Amino acid sequence: MFSLLDTLKMGAGIAAGLVIYHLYAVSIGYPSAARQARAGYVLLSEKTAAEARAAEMERQRDAAAGAGEEHRKRLKAAKATEQAARETLENEIRSYELELSQKNRACAVTAADRQWLLRH
Repeated sequence: MFSLLDTLKMGAGIAAGLVIYHLYAVSIGYPSAARQARAGYVLLSEKTAAEARAAEMERQRDAAAGAGEEHRKRLKAAKATEQAARETLENEIRSYELELSQKNRACAVTAADRQWLLRH
């Protein structure tokens, strides 16, 4: 049916076709390798994005905890300052009343006056 020359021609044609396909695949890259690379890139980018989101959430949580702790410290310091100011005012009132009593004078400070002084 086929002669030896025809078989050689078909073999050379098939070989030339394979060489041309190989050169084409090498020049543009193998499609399966490109698909695998893209699939790996998608997974890698999703993983990187998830890690970045987790790191940002942890940073925000730590910042909120730090802000809360700082607020508690400032509130405690403000209460201590307010208590010290109240005690100082009470001591000044007592010393003024003592000074007036030593001079045999009456203190006209009423409870309402005292409350007004404590508020202002």
